[in-house]
Amino acid sequence: MTAVLIDGKSVAGKVTEHVKRTVEMLKDKGIEPSLATVLVGNDEASATYVRNKHRACEQVGIKTMNYHLPEDYSTNQLMELIEMLNEDRRVHGILVQLPLPRHINEFLITSMIKPSKDVDCLTPFNIGLLAYDVAKLLPCTPSGIVELMKHYRIDPAGKHVVIVNRSVLVGKPLSIMLLHMDATVTVCHSKTTNLEERCREADIVVTAVGDRSRFVLSKDMVKDGAVVIDVGIDRVDGRIVGDADTDVREKASYITPVPGGVGPMTVAMLLRNTVIAAALSEGVDLALHADR
Repeated sequence: MTAVLIDGKSVAGKVTEHVKRTVEMLKDKGIEPSLATVLVGNDEASATYVRNKHRACEQVGIKTMNYHLPEDYSTNQLMELIEMLNEDRRVHGILVQLPLPRHINEFLITSMIKPSKDVDCLTPFNIGLLAYDVAKLLPCTPSGIVELMKHYRIDPAGKHVVIVNRSVLVGKPLSIMLLHMDATVTVCHSKTTNLEERCREADIVVTAVGDRSRFVLSKDMVKDGAVVIDVGIDRVDGRIVGDADTDVREKASYITPVPGGVGPMTVAMLLRNTVIAAALSEGVDLALHADR
């Protein structure tokens, strides 16, 4: 068996094309979707992520504002900035790039974002809506994973999904979304005992560790025919790699490559969230303008 490679770039391209058409429709109505990004400090990886998001926004016509702040920016200063962006009607989406410097309380800052502008779905309010399955703005990486599964007709209903990640960005919200899709979900983490055995039990494995010195999904940890969604990103010998060994493809039925799998979908779903937020803020029902 050789796994089918899940083409995240292709699916993301379809999402962004739809977003681009929606942006044009909103602009015809006098609405210019806009995203404000906030980056504190000089972490190169975070700066690269933000640049990629701005580039993607430019390609579909979303206006961006970039607030790149010094490492010693205080919590109070950052709170004032978030409050200003909350009140600015020209701003439809607010994205605070994580992680923040250690002296800043991430929960405090992300909780301050106005829920209707929370395009990363990090506020307690939006996570609560997600738990009730009524959220309009969905977490970017988890919703990107779900979109890939739908595109490839990978139905998690009745399947055992093992997620190796318990973060608020990936593991926790994804587990909620998959439960809504009738999957049986096991969330694993650094303290999980018999992790290899848990992975072998899975019909679908989602791994999002991103540090191969701590975790590698090897071929013997995957059962025949399992679906593998690799969200991890690490650099080894100058190459970008995921959590899964290459030979996992010999046992899996489907697998996301790294790069080119989940990563492009995360950005695409951010663009989608931004236009949804813009439409909601102006009372436009996007369902009336959906592609037929």
